[in-house]
Amino acid sequence: MTAPGTPAVRDAGAGDRKGPGDGTPRMCVLHTVAALPAVFDPLLREEAPGVRPYHMVDESLLADTIAYGPLPRTTARLASHIAQAEAAGARAVLVTCSSIGPAAEQARALVDIPVLRVDAPMAAEAIRTGPRIGVLATLSSTLEPTAELIRRQAADAGARIELTTSTCEGAYRARTEGRPEEHDALIAAEARRLAAGHDVLVLAQASMAAALRSPGADGGELGVPVLTSPRSGTAQLAALASPPPDGHGTART
Repeated sequence: MTAPGTPAVRDAGAGDRKGPGDGTPRMCVLHTVAALPAVFDPLLREEAPGVRPYHMVDESLLADTIAYGPLPRTTARLASHIAQAEAAGARAVLVTCSSIGPAAEQARALVDIPVLRVDAPMAAEAIRTGPRIGVLATLSSTLEPTAELIRRQAADAGARIELTTSTCEGAYRARTEGRPEEHDALIAAEARRLAAGHDVLVLAQASMAAALRSPGADGGELGVPVLTSPRSGTAQLAALASPPPDGHGTART
């Protein structure tokens, strides 16, 4: 059994990957939900086939953020995991939890490899899609980090946006208590409520990505694009797969 706060580590798709020493760049995909490696495995094969990924999972990072908010010690633990990934030869770390996205950004200064937020491409796409953006989350701890990222990217791009945020009450508890259908239904209902007044909807958490795939709840019925982070976030790793031009480190992202 893994001790609390100790990350579980496993290779992603080990049977389909070449071994160490073949020149395939190693990438670390860091999660705070134990179910997410299974979600990201097929995306890694499809979106970043030229990398050799492995998963690191530490659920205590999210649990402590939910319970206590952002804490320096939580940021320090995340930074330690990222430093371990760098020491293990990872060329980059993809952090798939939006709740600890700000902590991931703080950790960038401590390593010489890119530390990527899974939700950064999604935020950029939302701004390009339209000014009226609705952000849905099942956790309040995720809502503000995602909204702040969108606001910051909009300011950097000189784009004026109208941002609405909403927590899908009860959905997180339904998922953690083993009721995935209820989890998805609550997200779908809130998405339908927000869709009429917005140009695009953003699902803030990677764990929400499958919620609108159920019959009668897709983006086509809603009439507006629904953006999720796993696929576009994973695709960031493909751009880092080629060797650095100078043969030394890669720039922080």
